[in-house]
Amino acid sequence: MFDAVLFDCDGVLVDSEPITNGVLREMLNEAGWALDPAECERIFIGKAVRDERARIERETGRPLTEDWMRAFYERRNRRLQAELQVIEGALLAVAHLHARVAGRIACASGADKAKVVMQLQQVGMAPFFGDRIFSGHDLPRSKPAPDVYLAAAAHLGVDPRRCLVIEDTGTGAQAGLAAGATVWGYCPQGHGRAFDGLPVHRVFQRMDDLPALWPAP
Repeated sequence: MFDAVLFDCDGVLVDSEPITNGVLREMLNEAGWALDPAECERIFIGKAVRDERARIERETGRPLTEDWMRAFYERRNRRLQAELQVIEGALLAVAHLHARVAGRIACASGADKAKVVMQLQQVGMAPFFGDRIFSGHDLPRSKPAPDVYLAAAAHLGVDPRRCLVIEDTGTGAQAGLAAGATVWGYCPQGHGRAFDGLPVHRVFQRMDDLPALWPAP
């Protein structure tokens, strides 16, 4: 049994990755780095944009400025507010597990906290998480380092080894594993290749299957 559940956000609770990655690719193309959608996803999914600063600056020949990042956030947020959808079954899963662990759930994301809060509010999940929303941007290291999951577990007062982490990327799974948690991988395509070589305990395809997968007492 687990004492707490720590959810990633993008790609696990909300279907934001195609929107965010699409805006990022548009702006990188405008800056001179010609990327196709698949390559942009391969490089950036599961990471903070700033984590790839050196590569962005090399490929565009320009510094990654705060003005550019502000413009990215503004364009991204407009698109998210207009288009964001919840992951099918995620609201049910969050509500169920919130009840099973007496409210000891948290959202631990590699994205900036303002974006995570905005998204959870937009899809009606914010009441389940309250102030238990954590961003790798606010910590010394983001995913794949374990800092954000360690911070979430500490806030809940739960040993990370008693936490279940729900992730959809290899980068995030590495963070959960490094924290000492058990990681389950959400992979709607079913192939689980994002987790190749990682000791992810379970890979599942539908978020609404999550309540039934919870260990029996």
